[in-house]
Amino acid sequence: MAANEITHRPDQGYQWKAVTLLSLGFGLVGLDRFMIIPMFPTLMKDLNLNYQDLGHITGILAITWGISAILTGRLSDRIGPRRVVAGALVVFSLLAGLHGLAAGIGSLLLIRAIMGLFEGAYTPAAIVATLEASLPERHGRNLGIQQAALPLFGLALAPILITQLLQVVSWRMIFLALSVPGLAIAALIFFVVKDAPVTATRKINHGHTIDRGQWRAVFGYRNIVLNICAMFCWLTCLIVTSAMFPSYLIDYLKLDVSSMGFVLSAVGFGAALGTLITPTISDRFGRKPVMLVNVVGAIAMLAILTRVGADPVPLFVFLFGTCFFNFGMICLTVGPLSAESVPPHLMNTATGVVVGIGEIFGGGIAPIVGGYVAQHFGIQHTLYLALAGLALGFLIVLGLKETAPMGRRRLPVSAEPA
Repeated sequence: MAANEITHRPDQGYQWKAVTLLSLGFGLVGLDRFMIIPMFPTLMKDLNLNYQDLGHITGILAITWGISAILTGRLSDRIGPRRVVAGALVVFSLLAGLHGLAAGIGSLLLIRAIMGLFEGAYTPAAIVATLEASLPERHGRNLGIQQAALPLFGLALAPILITQLLQVVSWRMIFLALSVPGLAIAALIFFVVKDAPVTATRKINHGHTIDRGQWRAVFGYRNIVLNICAMFCWLTCLIVTSAMFPSYLIDYLKLDVSSMGFVLSAVGFGAALGTLITPTISDRFGRKPVMLVNVVGAIAMLAILTRVGADPVPLFVFLFGTCFFNFGMICLTVGPLSAESVPPHLMNTATGVVVGIGEIFGGGIAPIVGGYVAQHFGIQHTLYLALAGLALGFLIVLGLKETAPMGRRRLPVSAEPA
């Protein structure tokens, strides 16, 4: 066994308990973050909002999410991910309920900004907790399951659930009711999930522990820098095909609310399937080849989507395909491609930096730009912003260094920057 290889091997029973709970928690992150999207047309009328406000509401959460992911990646390296995950889940669940008390754009921005801090804390810690709880040969599959929960809850089920609930109750009551489950899941995570031994993920076995506060060290690894740039591209595509798409469907294509909910659910169903299948395939065939296939597939599907008219079924199909490929790349980028590119003691930090900076620019700046484009040039032109992001992403993927050559699942043992 290599000197700095992870020796911790969780048992099968614990693996499934931990992965299930961490997946449910990440599903609630998705629900709390994205359930506002199918409500946007209603919120715009009730609170007198416009497309630029839509971009700001989406972007502010992503920016604080990104800042938090960077800082708390270091924190979870020090104290372990379990406490970070459970505590963050409690707070952002309570904040989600506060949306129901919002009176206008100012209160919405404040609530979203604070909620982003705690959802950003959850994300990298939960990724590493999932990897720690998984058998090494199941890293890709289990991380795919955990990551699939966010789009499944937040982007597949939420549009259908929310658009139906809006017909019988107010959007304020929906926010208040959906804040409760997070508290129960947080308690279960705290008492069931365990932090791996320090020697397993936060210490090099050949005799010394590197200063975990030196998060800048992760920038010495080529894949980490490229992954940060790639996340900007993948999140630009995600934001345009989720946050901007309800208004595109209703205002530009003139679909009704129920049809909009059906079409928008394709984002979540496609993304969930992509995050399940893509990492599992990459365990066998390697990370980089699968990334290349996915980015080409996403470009093709989105290009066709721009030409589809007001027909819900083709819209669903090509939106499904776009998000299948795009979310597969997100999962690989923040998960195996980041964790496997650095030594074990930098896994949390590397993941936090990739998620964080990617969110700040891809999830934060892109929707603000998208809102500006929609407000001044037309909502339909935002799709070309997503296409440009994917095209740039293709060039970035070409520069990645393979971390699982010939499909042989490799642990994060690289000790030298590359």
